[in-house]
Amino acid sequence: MKLEVLKLARAAKEAAAKLALIETKRKNAVLKDMAAQILRHSDAIISANQKDLNAAKAKGFSKALLDRLRLDEKRIKAMADSLREIAALKDPVGAIISTTKRPNGLLIKKVRVPIGVIFIIYESRPNVTSDCVGLCLKSGNAVILRGGSESINSNIAIYSALNKSLSKFGLPSAAVTLVKKTDRKIMQGLLGQKDHIDLVMPRGGESLIKFVSERSRIPVIKHYKGVCHTYVDEKADLKMAEDICFNAKVQRPGVCNAMETLLVHKAVAKKFLLSMIRKFKIAGVEIRGCKKTRAIVPSIKAATEQDWYAEYLDLILSVKVVGNLNEAVEHIRKYGSQHSDAIVTSDRKRGLEFLNRVDAACVYLNTSTRFTDGGQFGMGAEMGISTEKLHARGPVGLEELTTYKYEIFGNGQVRK
Repeated sequence: MKLEVLKLARAAKEAAAKLALIETKRKNAVLKDMAAQILRHSDAIISANQKDLNAAKAKGFSKALLDRLRLDEKRIKAMADSLREIAALKDPVGAIISTTKRPNGLLIKKVRVPIGVIFIIYESRPNVTSDCVGLCLKSGNAVILRGGSESINSNIAIYSALNKSLSKFGLPSAAVTLVKKTDRKIMQGLLGQKDHIDLVMPRGGESLIKFVSERSRIPVIKHYKGVCHTYVDEKADLKMAEDICFNAKVQRPGVCNAMETLLVHKAVAKKFLLSMIRKFKIAGVEIRGCKKTRAIVPSIKAATEQDWYAEYLDLILSVKVVGNLNEAVEHIRKYGSQHSDAIVTSDRKRGLEFLNRVDAACVYLNTSTRFTDGGQFGMGAEMGISTEKLHARGPVGLEELTTYKYEIFGNGQVRK
């Protein structure tokens, strides 16, 4: 096992050195061909995905988790579109961040370069396979992919399609490696390969991310969970607020940027919540409310202290009535995960105060938290959402997959 892991990591490191030198035109051609391969092999991918879905249903997966796992023609087309969008983006590699001319004549350039080898550990969503491959190749990084057992057939089918483009354009096969064994021993072995792997990114539930963070000897970019809030202010357009809140919770509840807690100003609570909760219930959302919320709608469940910390990833929502903006901000500060939080208000000054005071990777004014996504941000795709504060925060795209080095040009200068 140790020899297998070491061989895999070394091969990826060697491939990364070659990828860093590949010209943009060639990388874009590979990505476009990968998009075509995904569409060409869509039937095989959907067939493999059906095996995963059948197994997940037998294990009693929730509807939200099944939705994360499911692939159909629309989602496969979106995967191909994403690869084309990445190809169309500006290549960050080689970009000059800054140039400085020193009094002694030295010319110092700060230049973007690939990070090297990136190890992605992810659960459920098989489209992550193609997104990560596309972003890593465009940014000149080799990638090692380790998906979960629940999506293994889908991941292998997607990888098989993408791999055809690597050989077609003469790229090293180890530029993209899929770990086909799903036991944690190989994952743990790779987490110790600090001499060959440069960055680890886990995408999945809190337990997975905690497991990786505690065992990795390699730097990790992560978010533990997405406890996303929407605060409906007393000066909110309530129709707008209703549309935003419904979208944030119901449109795709099993993802990390879905709203998990709704905060409502006491001045509009009764008028807003009577209509909003009725609409949520029709959509199958289970509501867990504070005492003031239950006074308005007695039929809902009582929220516990644990509910305010919960990332449900399901059609469950915690609701709390607050007295003012400050109370909303303090609630988010205590229970939030620094992922995505929103305010709905027609008072721009109050909205900007919320944006300034809430410490999260993404803060929103009058729109849904569901937009925290690399594709929606114009990045083509994302490697994940980072709630870290060093190196990368929010959606991790091409630029976040590079670091930099200094190139210094002289004409004989020596230090005195």
